[in-house]
Amino acid sequence: MYAKNAGELVKELSTNEPGQLSVFNANLFSQVTKECDFHFHQLQSLLSKVQEETSSNQTTKNPDHYGALIHHLSLVRNKRCLMSYVYNRAETIRNLDWMIEPPLPEQIQEKLSSFEKDYSKKHSAAIRSYMSDLDLDLAVDMVPPKDPYLKVKVLDDIGSVALSDQITNLAKHSILFLRRTDAETYISQGLMEELTS
Repeated sequence: MYAKNAGELVKELSTNEPGQLSVFNANLFSQVTKECDFHFHQLQSLLSKVQEETSSNQTTKNPDHYGALIHHLSLVRNKRCLMSYVYNRAETIRNLDWMIEPPLPEQIQEKLSSFEKDYSKKHSAAIRSYMSDLDLDLAVDMVPPKDPYLKVKVLDDIGSVALSDQITNLAKHSILFLRRTDAETYISQGLMEELTS
């Protein structure tokens, strides 16, 4: 049946957990692209036959018209399935690039095709370049904070540091109000903890 393999690719996407990747199915992907080539060549030959027949003033549609339509629709369906497969995987890779510090871990990289690995590297580089040009860390708060300041407890003696608006001594067990952007780095390193109450 035409476009069956393409449907299998899309089914594979739906079986994955949201935000998770399965191994790139290069074998099935290749079979679908070969089927696309087959439909394209069949469509070209049928269209040339139809054009030859219509030049003889034949107005009724013959089986070649319907065969060309079937090959055209199968080709379009295969292309849509391939694009959906590639786009959804790329979207998951982009989301992972935002959540995980680049480069992606080896267990994720093993699931990517060579094109997806290249895409991930270029996407991460573009994000880093943009953030360095703006001197802004876009990955700090994915949800806008209600308050720009945090109440934090220093867990380790860090010493005197220059923050965005002041120079502060970050002594062990001290409790401070710091800008969220200044505190996030130390919190992620385990040197501070946010006090919620």
